[in-house]
Amino acid sequence: MKHRQKNSIVKLLTALIIMMLSLTGCGKKESELVKVTLVLDWTPNTNHTGFYVAEELGYFEEAGLEVEIVQPPEGGAEVLVASNEAEFGISFQDTMAPALVGEDALPITAVAAIVQHNTSGIISRAGEGMDRPSGMEGHSYATWNGSIELETIKYVVEKDGGDYNKIELVPSTVTDEVTALKTNSVDSIWIFYGWAGVKTELEGLDTDYFAFSDIDPVFDYYTPVIIAGNEFLENNPETAKAFLEAVKKGYEYAIDNPDEAADILCEAVPELDTELAHASQLYLSEQYKAEVEQWGYIDPTRWNNFYFWLNENGLVSEEIPENTGFSNEYLP
Repeated sequence: MKHRQKNSIVKLLTALIIMMLSLTGCGKKESELVKVTLVLDWTPNTNHTGFYVAEELGYFEEAGLEVEIVQPPEGGAEVLVASNEAEFGISFQDTMAPALVGEDALPITAVAAIVQHNTSGIISRAGEGMDRPSGMEGHSYATWNGSIELETIKYVVEKDGGDYNKIELVPSTVTDEVTALKTNSVDSIWIFYGWAGVKTELEGLDTDYFAFSDIDPVFDYYTPVIIAGNEFLENNPETAKAFLEAVKKGYEYAIDNPDEAADILCEAVPELDTELAHASQLYLSEQYKAEVEQWGYIDPTRWNNFYFWLNENGLVSEEIPENTGFSNEYLP
């Protein structure tokens, strides 16, 4: 009897020790998570779904990361990433361009394309002739007065036989494209179709639309992209790869499960319009990878062609060299 009691006590103590070691191991694992900050480009939307999925489904934790997702300061994510205040950020190939050359160049690199093709273009009320660039002639356009933006408009309008000088440029105060078009406060607006275009469909507004990439392939540049600081990438390549591996899983889940992914996004960001988020998610589920096999891949030819166009049109302080500003090295 005493022998049995002794064995029982030993077994109990052994079980307690194993439990304590297990708990200690869990605590150690959690404390060893690498903290990473991601700065968005705008308020959270379906461009960002993959990040929220990766957070909710534990992909970041599996990769050994603790990721903080923050909204951008007024100047955008680029400066924070370049100064090592954040490890990753969201940017766009066109707005990155001025930051890549000149005396004030920022040490940043695009490491993944969130959406494979440029889904932006010009939207207008249906039947007013602006289903093609030359139709913008004689109508108003809401502009941010960006040099690349206006040169893009000028190029596509003149290529289509229109007179750019006959477009009425109106400083943009647009916060809701549907309202702006319905109230005739402006005739045409530059939008990303995956959000604003989908919204016009949901609200029953008949529109005309043309995509810049349909006018000339040079405008099939990458927007948006994930950027990282060059110093961070050099010193922490494995962390960068782990982050992109987790993010890839998040976007691939969103591709395969758009409704569930939209639910995760809306739960994380409850102020979003649920109907719009679901409809936008369905649209973007076909755009994240499009025809390529690997999420995040940046085609060097397409990347370079757009920057060559900027060089030719004098839209940067000095010429951007070939293969500047991007890398596929950190993709899984």
